[in-house]
Amino acid sequence: MMAVSDLGAAPAQHPSGMQTQVMRRRRWTFLALVAVTCMALLAWMTRLLGSDGIDPLDVVMLALYAGTLPWVIIGLWNAVIGVALIHLRRDWLPSVLPLRGLDDDTSPVTAPTAIVMPVFNEDPVRVFRHLRVVETSLAATGQDAAFEIFLLSDTTDPDIAAEEERRFEAWRAVSSRPDRLHYRRRLDNARQKVGNIEAFCARWGDRFEHMIVLDADSLMSGDAILRLVRLMQHNPALGILQTLAVGLPSSSAFARIFQFGMRHGMRAYTTGSAWWQGDSGPYWGHNAILRMAPFRAHCHLPRLAGAPPLGGEILSHDQVEAAMMRAAGYEVRVLPIEGGSYEENPPSLLDFIKRDLRWCQGNLQYLKLIDWPLWRPLGRVQLALAILMYLSAPMWIGFIVLGMTRLFAGGIDPASGIAFSNSLWAAVQWNEGVALFATMMTITFAPKIMGVLDIMLSAAKRRRYGGGPRMVAGFVVEMLFGMLVAPVVAVAQTIFITGIIFGRRITWNAQMRDPRVVRWGQALSTLWPQTLIGIAVAGILAVHAPGMLPWAAPIVVAWVLAVPFAVGSAAPGLGRLLQRWRLCAVPEEVDTPAEVAAVQAPEERLDVPQILAAGGPVAPALNNRVPVPLRAES
Repeated sequence: MMAVSDLGAAPAQHPSGMQTQVMRRRRWTFLALVAVTCMALLAWMTRLLGSDGIDPLDVVMLALYAGTLPWVIIGLWNAVIGVALIHLRRDWLPSVLPLRGLDDDTSPVTAPTAIVMPVFNEDPVRVFRHLRVVETSLAATGQDAAFEIFLLSDTTDPDIAAEEERRFEAWRAVSSRPDRLHYRRRLDNARQKVGNIEAFCARWGDRFEHMIVLDADSLMSGDAILRLVRLMQHNPALGILQTLAVGLPSSSAFARIFQFGMRHGMRAYTTGSAWWQGDSGPYWGHNAILRMAPFRAHCHLPRLAGAPPLGGEILSHDQVEAAMMRAAGYEVRVLPIEGGSYEENPPSLLDFIKRDLRWCQGNLQYLKLIDWPLWRPLGRVQLALAILMYLSAPMWIGFIVLGMTRLFAGGIDPASGIAFSNSLWAAVQWNEGVALFATMMTITFAPKIMGVLDIMLSAAKRRRYGGGPRMVAGFVVEMLFGMLVAPVVAVAQTIFITGIIFGRRITWNAQMRDPRVVRWGQALSTLWPQTLIGIAVAGILAVHAPGMLPWAAPIVVAWVLAVPFAVGSAAPGLGRLLQRWRLCAVPEEVDTPAEVAAVQAPEERLDVPQILAAGGPVAPALNNRVPVPLRAES
């Protein structure tokens, strides 16, 4: 592959001058909205902290507060703009995704396309079920001749590897297109997923124009795949097109509540971000299509200088590859519509935190990348925002700690929690503090609030969620859920980032994807810091400032209840209860597509072609019992 500095030729298709001017206006408008909102909130906080003058502690608090603002303010305006576009513009999709062929659902798909799934010690049952559904759904379109499917294994567990081999041979035995199914296992999983994809590109890349990347839990329908390829065929300057991957129905209470909140806010948020990001959009590493030639030429990731955790191999590769693709002159865009692109979410709070800390370590590596001269301005902004997303947590925790320090250092009325000095101004300050707190909470949850507004404004969307009352009930549950999760995760991120300074890192192993019971001991071993912090803060406030307890409750309660929340939100009984009531159900649970029904059918009733034909799990088992010897390729 070529080095990152060897950019080669730019694509033939270029945006028109009018499009360039439109995007420039949008970006300056968005920057102004974010900047003015940030400055207004910072001025408000300065007024509160500076009522008795600004001292060095106040300066540090204001700096920390300012650092937490950009990420949440960007979320606010993304969601507001997204809802406004969806409901006020009839042609909103072409305005945020100005591509040729948006309405094309009939033209032949001829470009050779590889569908690749890199795996590492993943559950073979899930992997092959998903791949078989993808194959069968593509075949049902009648346009599958241009596609080949590759399972790229980096598995190190010999038992899992043997099962992968066995199931692959069983799949080939029943497939109508066995010559287009491929299994390759590397004996040396150098560079992890990045190396796995690079090895594929080096060996097979010349055969394909496009590559669709799937995760082990990814699912895509044939129609969704054809839509991506058609858009790439119509738009030769398009380098990466990311789909809106949504969560599959889950029996885990944690997963279903989490993805319910993500789902109704994601479309509006992504539409708003696509409006101003345009051709410098995101790549999330899966459920996306990439143009093979420029990806091979321009997206080779070098090893970072220094030792892990911040040096070594780039772990969060996706956004770096997107920025490289854009730097080479190719467009990177997101398709902000739902349909046929799915993933699975962590089944418990512990698994969610583990995944989040993996991303945290990967994103903080961007500190070593952000000053590269390679980047276009918006590519650099994307990397900076990815860093800030995780640095916001320790800044928020630091602000709280310094706020309590300031409060007690100044002396407070134990009953009211108001400073002794200047009691009249203190009363005004207290009321303004509550108002600012409420404002910040509203801004933080704005993407979800605007997502609910998006659903409630459309009768068709309300029906997809089981009706308006069920949508509102789920929203209330998810808001409470989010208020319990966010402070717990913030502490975990803060502790982890502090550890990174001293060389701590996390291992990137296979994720837990199946619902599981979380034991009390497991929860306590992970969440004891949050519990101790919550108890300590609650105790200090109860003794010295009981009047502050009601306002600190949203955070303190989340910390104190971290362990029982982790146990309870993973309890199978709660999951079954939510399923029975269809509470926090995603649309695919209300009206299940055939592909989703197929991947959720019990193993003993799995017959993918019949399930897809019938639209539900109706057929007897397909027996995958072909024993074959283990093979591996370097």
